[in-house]
Amino acid sequence: MIKKLSLFAIAFMLISFTSGDLEIGGITMPDTIKAGDNDLLLNGAGIRTKYFLKLYVGGLYLQDKTTDATKVLSDDKPMAIRLHIISSMITSEKMEDSTREGFKKSFGNKLSSFSTEIEAFIDVFKEEINDGDIFDMIYIPGTGVKIYKNDKFSKTIEGLPFKNGLFGIWVGKKPAQDSLKEGMLGL
Repeated sequence: MIKKLSLFAIAFMLISFTSGDLEIGGITMPDTIKAGDNDLLLNGAGIRTKYFLKLYVGGLYLQDKTTDATKVLSDDKPMAIRLHIISSMITSEKMEDSTREGFKKSFGNKLSSFSTEIEAFIDVFKEEINDGDIFDMIYIPGTGVKIYKNDKFSKTIEGLPFKNGLFGIWVGKKPAQDSLKEGMLGL
């Protein structure tokens, strides 16, 4: 009986590790997502917390895995960030406020140069946000950042510099949360 249970446990572990999907915070992050014609690999994921509350799971998707944040921010290659909301405490207003703060930290003294793009991006959070909502921000070179909520296309915001600032919210020098950055970079 013990031998059968051991074999079952080993088989389960092999299936779990070969699927590539990552379970974190009760959410299964898929091992790949599409960016146009490209399959992106889950580089890593983490949980955004505040005051001991788990708010969302964030995942970084790249063509080639890396632990180098500078490379992520400078590369003009397809990539994506997925945010899976796991708390009813997140409201549209709170998401807007925290995203604005993230842009301030990411863009620094260049913030005013991106005001139009930032406002267009923030518009995505005007609609009610619910526990279980998924936001995908998919960068496609030459096109820009395509934004989806629950697989429904919202808008595209052009420009590599905007992508760099947006992704900098999570993996930049002053990220939303250090442990989330480390998780997304697979550290």
